[in-house]
Amino acid sequence: MAGRAKVDPAELRAAVAAVSAWLRDDSMPAPARPELAAAVRTTARTLAAAAPGHSVEVRVPPFVAVQCIEGPRHTRGTPPNVVETDPHTWLLLATGLLDFDAAVANGIVSASGSRAAEVALWLPIARATTE
Repeated sequence: MAGRAKVDPAELRAAVAAVSAWLRDDSMPAPARPELAAAVRTTARTLAAAAPGHSVEVRVPPFVAVQCIEGPRHTRGTPPNVVETDPHTWLLLATGLLDFDAAVANGIVSASGSRAAEVALWLPIARATTE
């Protein structure tokens, strides 16, 4: 897992700005892998810093997995509370362009365990910029 160092707010804004147009219009070409990775990692690590803990694991393969939310620590095997989704969906959630409950209901976010839905309390992480 990544360390708990805070993400620089300017770095977060820049990473989200780099993918904002694509998030607002999915007919646009996907961002380059480094831009996509930076946006996913900075938003997920910002979540982990804002909601420290080890009760819920948020996975956005292939870029990042972080533990967050106060509560019992998980150390081995599959965590009891997991949120998992693809990078595009994660960034929509992280920027407030997609509602967590709607994403779970539509099957584009997997939220298992009694505490997984608590991640929604910390969203959005950063707003997508309007251009």
